Amino acid sequence: MKYYIIAGEASGDLHGGNLIRQLKEQDSQADIRCWGGDQMQAAGGHVVKHYKDLAFMGFAEVLMNLRTIFRNLDWCKQDILQYQPDVLILIDYPGFNMRIAKWAHHHGIRIVYYISPQVWAWKEGRVKEIRGNVDKMLVILPFEQAFYRKWNFPVEYVGHPLVEVIDNARAQNPALPPFFKPVIALLPGSRKQEIIKKLPVMLEVSRDFPDYQFVVAQAPGQDQAFYKDLLAGYPNVASVCNQTYPLLMTAKAACVTSGTATLETALFGVPEVVCYKGSPISYQIARRLIRVKYISLVNLIMDRLVVNELIQDQLTPQNLRRELDDILHNPTRRAQLDNDYRELKELLSQGGNASANAARSILQFLRPPLPS
Repeated sequence: MKYYIIAGEASGDLHGGNLIRQLKEQDSQADIRCWGGDQMQAAGGHVVKHYKDLAFMGFAEVLMNLRTIFRNLDWCKQDILQYQPDVLILIDYPGFNMRIAKWAHHHGIRIVYYISPQVWAWKEGRVKEIRGNVDKMLVILPFEQAFYRKWNFPVEYVGHPLVEVIDNARAQNPALPPFFKPVIALLPGSRKQEIIKKLPVMLEVSRDFPDYQFVVAQAPGQDQAFYKDLLAGYPNVASVCNQTYPLLMTAKAACVTSGTATLETALFGVPEVVCYKGSPISYQIARRLIRVKYISLVNLIMDRLVVNELIQDQLTPQNLRRELDDILHNPTRRAQLDNDYRELKELLSQGGNASANAARSILQFLRPPLPS
């Protein structure tokens, strides 16, 4: 079978890599061409476009890069036609992948969407477009089955792929070499725009916790010099690169930018404060369009406030200092987080190994059983 996979972000590359491994395990003749990153390449996919060339954050940034986005869309369509895959597998990344799905459907290409666009958060009406263009949807959040059911679109819950990723990391990756002080992890994001907005606030708070070692998780795509300039003048702040999971295995607490990292931090059992600050234009647009109660995946999955969120103007050194002090030194709060995190993992583990389930489902879709 020939598989064409499109992932446009670091998280999609991670899950795409695990999916490729499972596809190759279950289909020894699998030929895989993809848009993704180093993880998908290492798993055996032939990466023709790296996600680092596709990462534009927020409404304003997307508008400024429309010409590049449309050029990428045109190139992708031509590449798919030339490759002639048996199936097109789309991983999240909806702004791009939804357009490709519509085009591919008209060309008679079979489409599997793995990791649903967050249509439950905003633009719910897009479900009609998904239902019309996507042949099979594989979801990773428990509540998504019920959401799609009300739109009369059957989807399959395969479990959440981060559970297996983090279980493997715990088993294989040693923690960082010990620091002289307890560690607080700072995860300010992967894109330069978001790092510049959030990391200075996190760094300022480090001055109020001299008995702790703050450690920044550097994004692999950013230069060392970029972080060196930001960290200058903060003596109790260090940094690591490509060691986010070992850092979380060591940390006593964390300040985490909204997104997948909030869920990763929770699955490692680390008390966290969720931080978000975007450009004023992007934030104002998002505030009017997004229809969910929380920005953290942890809170969305649990459908209640488990980890506190500091959003936009709330993300100040004073507020972050207060929240961080609470999760470090309030035993009742820490015990409640431990209980909530256990419940979260149980909920996400109900589907089993997500990557294996997804690969199996894709192969069953491509090779339906013969009638008896």
